[in-house]
Amino acid sequence: MNLLKAWLGRPFWQRVAAGFVLGALAGWALGPAAQDWFGPLGELYVTLIKMIAVPLVFFAVINAVSSLHGQQSVAALGTRTFFWFVVTAALAVCVAFAVGSVLQPGVGMSALAPDPAWTRREVPSIGRVLLDIVPSNVVYAMSGIGTKVSAAGDTVLAAGRGSILPVIFFAGLLGFAMVKLGEKVSLARQLVGQLAEMMIQVTRFVLQLTPIGTFGLIAGLVGSYGFEKLLPFGNFVIALYLACALHIVVVYGGLLLAHGLNPLKFFRGAGPGMQVAFVSSSSFAAMPVAMRSITDNLGVNKDYAAFAVPLGASIKMDGCGAIFPALCAIFIAQYTGIPLSPEQYVVILIASVLGSFGTAGVPGTAVVMATVVLSAANLPLEVIGYLLAIDRILDMMRTMTNVTGQMLVPVIVARETGLLDTAQYQRARAAGGSPADPAG
Repeated sequence: MNLLKAWLGRPFWQRVAAGFVLGALAGWALGPAAQDWFGPLGELYVTLIKMIAVPLVFFAVINAVSSLHGQQSVAALGTRTFFWFVVTAALAVCVAFAVGSVLQPGVGMSALAPDPAWTRREVPSIGRVLLDIVPSNVVYAMSGIGTKVSAAGDTVLAAGRGSILPVIFFAGLLGFAMVKLGEKVSLARQLVGQLAEMMIQVTRFVLQLTPIGTFGLIAGLVGSYGFEKLLPFGNFVIALYLACALHIVVVYGGLLLAHGLNPLKFFRGAGPGMQVAFVSSSSFAAMPVAMRSITDNLGVNKDYAAFAVPLGASIKMDGCGAIFPALCAIFIAQYTGIPLSPEQYVVILIASVLGSFGTAGVPGTAVVMATVVLSAANLPLEVIGYLLAIDRILDMMRTMTNVTGQMLVPVIVARETGLLDTAQYQRARAAGGSPADPAG
């Protein structure tokens, strides 16, 4: 009992870090068997996070839209948020261009063969994606049921193919309806607020399992990959990790300084969300803890955060949608020995920024985004097949970059619009007593 009390008394980030280190050691010691032994722990954790994400977003967005009325124009906040999504995505592409040009990850990579599991992904049209934001069946949207094309060419329902955007859309409509009806639905508004609080408490329960989930995920990953799969692609892995790190530290840090905010405070407060994103490789799974990080640690208005973070988890993809496709393009140019033209650089920049919004919610976003960008720049798509063998390693850093941006933009917008508690931001910490600790 004393040992358990001492463990729970440690800061949240230290428990997660311990799970990471112990998982890496277990994976290294057991090899591929670690996936069989400990992988289910990680899978269970990610499943629990996904279980709570949709109802958390649904009730939080309804509550947020109805509460934001009278504080700020929802349309104005949405426009400003989207503007910063675009700016940071464009800067991410530029960082990838610079890192790829300096490190040259495609030079000397001869005789590569695509992974046999790779098949070209079909890219939905912008019009199709926009139409799919409006759910034809709300129950399907909330249960994650979408559509796919069968081997016979028929469009069929499929679990795990849905998007969070239809949920946000429908929840937003309900929130606006509550605003319109006013006191007629005061009891409903109160009930939604209580349900949102209940989901926050459930989130606290689930996040207590983060260190165990981290242990299982990392043990399975290290045991499955080892080092033999990484060595041939070491330069590309280093390039991606460096580009993401520079984008997080230099670009995000610079934007925070430009807004009069201490970057160290941000990274300490956002740390729990970044940790969960890295180990789970899922923006959707990291969304609950990301929301808690920026509200409880960094002082962002809870109603605005409940609107901005789920939106960002759907369309804000600096790692998957900007840095990764741009590096893939650089990789191809260096691998083939054919330099990119200035026009191709411009096309890659535009396609990366706009395409990340157009493929929002599509399963396998990074692969789809790379397909979009490489096709737009008239580059061969085989590079995606080359990198598939190490995609899980790449996805950890890509997703952490995504989620960090999804937390950064609400902080910046809240600062610009007076929705940031600067005193709470200055106290930001991810250590003992931090509100982001799920025990709190």
